Amino acid sequence: MRHTITLLPGDGIGPEVTNATVRLVEATGVSVKWDTQLAGMAAVEAGKGTLPDETLESIRRHRIALKGPITTPVGKGFRSVNVGLRKSLDLYASVRPVKTMPGVHTRHDNVDLVVFRENTEGLYAGREHEVVPGVVEALKIITRHASARLAKYAFEYARWTGRRRITVCHKAGIMKLSDGLFLDACHVVAKDYPYIRMDDMTIDRVAMELVLDPTRFDVLVMENLYGDILSDLCAGLVGGLGVVPGANIGEHGAVFEAVHGSAPDIAGKNKANPTALMLSAAMMLRHIGERVAARRMEVAIERVLSAGQVRTGDLGGKASTTEYTDAVIAALPAAEEVHA
Repeated sequence: MRHTITLLPGDGIGPEVTNATVRLVEATGVSVKWDTQLAGMAAVEAGKGTLPDETLESIRRHRIALKGPITTPVGKGFRSVNVGLRKSLDLYASVRPVKTMPGVHTRHDNVDLVVFRENTEGLYAGREHEVVPGVVEALKIITRHASARLAKYAFEYARWTGRRRITVCHKAGIMKLSDGLFLDACHVVAKDYPYIRMDDMTIDRVAMELVLDPTRFDVLVMENLYGDILSDLCAGLVGGLGVVPGANIGEHGAVFEAVHGSAPDIAGKNKANPTALMLSAAMMLRHIGERVAARRMEVAIERVLSAGQVRTGDLGGKASTTEYTDAVIAALPAAEEVHA
């Protein structure tokens, strides 16, 4: 089967890590037609906004996209591409798997959790205004519909992947109506999944427990702003944003992305680490049913990092983006060697 996928190369190091990832995907033998579109500074420089209509239309048509890191110009009235994609395509669930990578030494071992963040509302949606000069009001809007559909996707994900515990993160003791509604919606959904344990914990305690022992967590579910903060904290537990994938999922489409920045200081120098986008592409392949190819990519990355001979500068090595990509492709296992 041939898949058509929208490709957003991005800005800064985006085109380099995107090209590396495309090479790896194609090396698995999966048949993909890439529909390359502009977003971010590349789109602005082409005389368009940060998120052109044709880019959105491509993702709507193909229902799947792979996105490199994108720069949003600061202080010039341009809207965030990430926020624009989530709102325009109703990508309601941010999914961030966080897993210890072999050979990447961190304070904690055996971390394996997934952060689910509601993407469309809450404080991070940016609904704010100035009431009078010097007084700003920010609106935290929580709806049962948005809360329940995130919870349902998280429980379904847990069911698909064999996970058995979901922790809902909140501050319902203080924000009794907003976080209280979010928590209640999760409890209602949990009744349909009696074989998956659900508990809840205040967000401040979750932050402390993650630093003390992240291995106690399995799946974390939370509203928008909490998720924006804790997903990056969790990435730091396993080596940083350069080694964790990300996805934004909606009912009619999905965008898989590297969640790190565009690093303009090393752009064009063949120094960037493509691991995060490669892992995101593996998530993408699994999402479209190419499970064996996805696992082959993950195993290849694990083999290279575990060996420790070929690493980019951010991981303590001296390899170029090209050298690292070559090594990962060479480490791809045969299909019969992996379990999808």
